[in-house]
Amino acid sequence: MKVFDSDCTFDYSWNEVSTANWRKYCPWNDKSPHVIAVDTLSRRVDPSTGILRTERLITCQQSAPQWVISLLGGNTTSHVYEVSYVDPETKKVTMCSTNMTWSNLITCRETVVYQPSQVDPERKTDFKQEAKISSFCGGLQRIRTKIEEASVERFRENAMRGREGFEAVLEMSRRVFGEQRELEMQQQAHA
Repeated sequence: MKVFDSDCTFDYSWNEVSTANWRKYCPWNDKSPHVIAVDTLSRRVDPSTGILRTERLITCQQSAPQWVISLLGGNTTSHVYEVSYVDPETKKVTMCSTNMTWSNLITCRETVVYQPSQVDPERKTDFKQEAKISSFCGGLQRIRTKIEEASVERFRENAMRGREGFEAVLEMSRRVFGEQRELEMQQQAHA
């Protein structure tokens, strides 16, 4: 098993980040063209805790080294199952995802957490990401290691692009909602 982990702080409030999170695969995010569909399977709020639990199926068109594609039968479309929990009380978003495609050969279990920054909780949000990647290609350790290493490197590249794309989504959301709030305030002032 190989592990990838990353963390950063976004210069946006938890409210902005947790709201924009649902838009991170929107068409104007040019950093996620590999995501071709996001389907919500279920969504419910636990009445006793207020936690929103959402299950989604994310369909991706993946690029990978040709030798990996050959090993996986030439298929480049993959499906990821994601379960997320939004806890408005503790201000914590937790997203857990795992690949469904090729899971008999390789698994990638990712966990992402967004929480208010400990340094500036009103204006910044901490992001933590961890992915555990395991290959099950027979008894050949060298091949398993090579697949895991290539997968971690691909994951690292995608994570960097994903963070850049999410920053763009956050900025666009701030502008759109900022303009909307400004219009609402102007309308209230004229009413």
